[in-house]
Amino acid sequence: MKQNKCYILFVILLLLIVFCFSGVYRMPYYVYKPGAADALDPIVSVEGSDKSEGDMHLVTVRGGQATPFQYVMAKILPYHQIEKLEDVIPEGISEEEYTQAQLMQMESSQEASTVVAYKAAGADLQIDYKGVYVVSVVKGLPADGQLKQGDLITAVDGQEVKEAADLTDYVTSKKIGDTITLQIERDDEQLEKKLKLQALPDTQIPGIGITLVTDRDVTEDPKVTFSSGQIGGPSAGLMFSLEIYDQLEEEDLTKGYQICGTGEVDYEGNVGRIGGIDKKVVAADKEGCDIFFAPNEQGAEDSNFEVAKQTAEDIGTDMKIIPVDTFEDAKDYLEQMPAK
Repeated sequence: MKQNKCYILFVILLLLIVFCFSGVYRMPYYVYKPGAADALDPIVSVEGSDKSEGDMHLVTVRGGQATPFQYVMAKILPYHQIEKLEDVIPEGISEEEYTQAQLMQMESSQEASTVVAYKAAGADLQIDYKGVYVVSVVKGLPADGQLKQGDLITAVDGQEVKEAADLTDYVTSKKIGDTITLQIERDDEQLEKKLKLQALPDTQIPGIGITLVTDRDVTEDPKVTFSSGQIGGPSAGLMFSLEIYDQLEEEDLTKGYQICGTGEVDYEGNVGRIGGIDKKVVAADKEGCDIFFAPNEQGAEDSNFEVAKQTAEDIGTDMKIIPVDTFEDAKDYLEQMPAK
């Protein structure tokens, strides 16, 4: 009898150890799954604006380094995606640096969406360009060990760098093996870095192995504020711009609908491809959204729109999936639809 009790206790203890291990140990994998579809009205606020009848929604994908339990569940549950950790967070970049890079992209997205919305509404806007920040450095390429996250690049070969395109266009006009000189600011110190251009991975495009974000001072009237917390990445750009425009205009752009969508937006209002759109469609459907804007990518066969449309069919949602290439496409659609 005593032996049986000891055996049962041993089994229970073993199961507890296995359970704790499966929920705590971090595997070299990253799991993506549907996130949330939060109303943007509490997140974006234009001074003096009125509340609309409906809502624009920020749709997210949840992600994190997998535990054994999460890995197994991701194998079973639909719309869960497993990636190798090294394919999500490049080698040599810490999780903290990766998170910071995502937050910098979110900040840049907010600036772009502000510019797009204020220009469309004819509101007061001023942009001062200050240079280009290094978001991340790819290990094994010329910038590795020379540049750091947060470096401000102000010039290349003596030419002023105002925005990311200035630097990328200049570098891609050079040849592999050419040397460029960057002027940078780091911790209030002026530095000069000479870097030899190298072919970027799987291409013959010359580069140094960095991702960039333009440092701009955007001054707008009326003032807009964001409170997106720790949400990162650039994919909320389209919905930010629609929410800001809706708050700037007297007419209610939502017309009583719950409107979701996704897509990176540039300063010209072009809507770009994002990752995890199938998971965002699932999240938007759970929130009860009526409309979902998806990047059309000029009608490409494997566009975000095509994936979103197929996902909507698979889950049997009544939510309308609308293809857009620009902010204007989405705005025009909302302006022309009847009130709910």
